Amino acid sequence: MADTSVSFKCPNCTGPLSYVPGQSEIVCEYCGTRLSVADLEAYYARKEEQAAKAEQAKEQKWNTEGAGAAWSEDEQKMLRAFQCPSCGAEIVTDDNTMATECCYCGNPTMISARYEGALRPDYVIPFQKTRDEAKEAFRAFYEGKRLLPDNFLSDTRIDSIQGMYVPFWLFDSCVTATGSYRAKTVRTYRRGNCEVTEAEYYECQREGSLAFSKVPVDGSRRMDDTWMESIGPYDYSFLQPFTTSYLAGYLADRYDVAADEAAPRAQELVEHAALGELEKTVTGYTSFEQQEAFVTKDAENKVSYAMAPVWILTTRFQDEPYTFLMNGQSGKFVGKLPIDEGKCKKYTAGAFVVLLPVFYFLAKLVLGSLNVL
Repeated sequence: MADTSVSFKCPNCTGPLSYVPGQSEIVCEYCGTRLSVADLEAYYARKEEQAAKAEQAKEQKWNTEGAGAAWSEDEQKMLRAFQCPSCGAEIVTDDNTMATECCYCGNPTMISARYEGALRPDYVIPFQKTRDEAKEAFRAFYEGKRLLPDNFLSDTRIDSIQGMYVPFWLFDSCVTATGSYRAKTVRTYRRGNCEVTEAEYYECQREGSLAFSKVPVDGSRRMDDTWMESIGPYDYSFLQPFTTSYLAGYLADRYDVAADEAAPRAQELVEHAALGELEKTVTGYTSFEQQEAFVTKDAENKVSYAMAPVWILTTRFQDEPYTFLMNGQSGKFVGKLPIDEGKCKKYTAGAFVVLLPVFYFLAKLVLGSLNVL
């Protein structure tokens, strides 16, 4: 009777498998792995189930319809919008607050218009740090910087620091993480004059459920994501239901990254964290590598629209904007300072003059040693 070939591959070496009907065991002719027909069918049934789940994970989308709400007519009447003609930023304030300059590019001209809102935020994290604390943090940030240009800042410029709410999308989700891993244990021992190394391979299946709450994704294109991540994290236990009273005296950036557009980044963060936790359970082996892994969202997932507090100062120097940010809740500060090229050359020359005698002494010592030899 001729052999009947099937499309199964060896789980150990991925070599093609063939078997003769009527036999109860399959032997891989490449690596010698022995498998029962029942085990092999169960193995590939599990693979097919995982493939179906992985395809489902690709097609899943976040439910973003519940994020944010509509502004009431009275709320819209008390809000004003300012647009920067230079960079296009649109800033929202209450009707008693003036936006005198753009907090992103430092342009002094802001065009006022009636506010016609996008979504109303669900939550807000109120400011915990005052303007005076922000100014003091900024002074501490640049004081003692010897290469800072003398005319870069003044107290008048520091006074223009502004408090602003930055838009965020917060993603909640319960997920199931599934992973397949090829693990290996290696044992080395001596047998007479020979060193023997034995390796055993295992297929590890892992699956677990995790819950994520308030995974943040920045809703503003103009706010640098790296800088916002640098001043984070925020303590979301301080979230309050949004009311326009929190805008009194502050600015608010209107989001220009929609929730649907932000969802892939949230998915990336969730998947990275979930699969990282799953990998932690693959223990007791010398090494392992991931074969297949994916994350599926359960039915319950939620997206909220929130505002986070930031103290921001943008100043221009030699026609280049320099922006400084402080977390309005924790006080964490980040920024980039310019360098005075003249001072840099001066200090470099001074350091060379100071170190020249040291170089002379070392050179003389080395040359003297060479002469002795």
